[in-house]
Amino acid sequence: MDSTILPAGTELRDFLMLPYSELEEMNLRAKAQRQERVPLRALQEERLSYLAAEPRIKALTVLFSDLEGRLHMLDYDKKFLLRSHDNLTFDGSSIRGFTPQRESDLRLFLDWSAFYWAPADIFGPGKVLVFGDVLDREGKPFAGDIRGALKKYANDCYAKEGYALNAANEIEGFLFKGLDAERRFHDTGEFEYVNTGGYYHSLPGDPLRNFIDTVAEVQRAMGFQNEKDHPEVAPSQFEINYNYGEVVAAADQIQLYKLICRQVATKLGMTASFLPKPVVGVNGSGMHTNVSVSKNGRNLFWEPKGDEQLSAFGWKFVDRILTHGIDLCLMLNSSVNAYRRLDPHFEAPNQLKASAIDRGSMIRIPIGNQRSMRVEVRSVAPDANPYMVMLAVFKTGLDGSTSNVKNLRQAERFLPDNIYDALDAFRKSDWTGKLLGEDVRRRYADLKQASADRCPRLLGSFVKPQEVQYHHEVYNQYLWSLF
Repeated sequence: MDSTILPAGTELRDFLMLPYSELEEMNLRAKAQRQERVPLRALQEERLSYLAAEPRIKALTVLFSDLEGRLHMLDYDKKFLLRSHDNLTFDGSSIRGFTPQRESDLRLFLDWSAFYWAPADIFGPGKVLVFGDVLDREGKPFAGDIRGALKKYANDCYAKEGYALNAANEIEGFLFKGLDAERRFHDTGEFEYVNTGGYYHSLPGDPLRNFIDTVAEVQRAMGFQNEKDHPEVAPSQFEINYNYGEVVAAADQIQLYKLICRQVATKLGMTASFLPKPVVGVNGSGMHTNVSVSKNGRNLFWEPKGDEQLSAFGWKFVDRILTHGIDLCLMLNSSVNAYRRLDPHFEAPNQLKASAIDRGSMIRIPIGNQRSMRVEVRSVAPDANPYMVMLAVFKTGLDGSTSNVKNLRQAERFLPDNIYDALDAFRKSDWTGKLLGEDVRRRYADLKQASADRCPRLLGSFVKPQEVQYHHEVYNQYLWSLF
């Protein structure tokens, strides 16, 4: 391990630093426990015993996401956590969209199934990661914690119908020169590419290839089970694909993927950006969301004699998503900048139809088999709250209304091309109120409205500083107050 990247004096501190191969083995074992639905109580006992017995761990990093999908992290000292793991509190009023100041106290309940060993050279020595569920003062699930809502929905589907909800995501991003390129955009007015090679073309050793290789190594070590990685169509754009998983685990991996990319880029003196369309004139970034439903190990979307080999169950799933496509648009495209990506000149997936080949369709039916048959929702931006995306797609696909359109391959409607129309549809839809609950829907819409109001109403032909500065993954208290 390169000791130069570790803090001075590290050699005096006996903190956990494991080889990547050992990390991968440990993370794959934890992943298998999650897939096998090992009871949480048993996992809690195992993890607490491990933490108590491993003296080289100094802290546990607890991760949770706010209503907009921004990832937050708290480090708890290990000795404190072993004593107080069932009574972890934090100030919810400091998290936008969570609670007002008068109702600030919230709790964190550790999801011991979502436990990760992380490479010390990327995350620091002596730390392990775990995702947490947010609870209110009384210890009940907090309505603004969409991860908790998704987990409850997935568990209910499994308990009532035997459905296992599966997802895999293809997440595109850009690598730009310099640190904090997004936060500096309102001063510089531009993003600088690190590579202009384009699709599949990046020479070994160039900055983009080094970044992709390093991220892929970290992902493998954390049990992602990588599939392929490559530069994307646009200059300096990347995509690193990995295996599908149960829906909550898949959403957790999206958060980790973006965290890993940002951390690796920072260590290389660059910026990983998941703005949907940071540069006008080239393809934007998407988060194609591949989903399927299985029962007793059988893929319910597969039918060898079905249209495109998709079952009637699968086509009903597609019908419901297309029926509610406009209602859901704000949940899948949650920023002002995201609506630049729905430009039809750049393979925009803005047509409310399904197709096996037309990449302008909101839904694509990829070639599949008994194991891999799936539906791909293409109109998802990489800056969307992944838990909200999964909840919207699965709950709509399984429980939403159908329009019973005879030809789901013919587009008669299109997704909104600006956030104001998407906001209006979201607020007026009966379905989004049922999906999120009225209080959470109002809070989410208010957050999106506040960001939109800080930006010029018309997108125009170039990216405005405000749509970057007030983006939910970019802003901080200082930038927000500049309005």
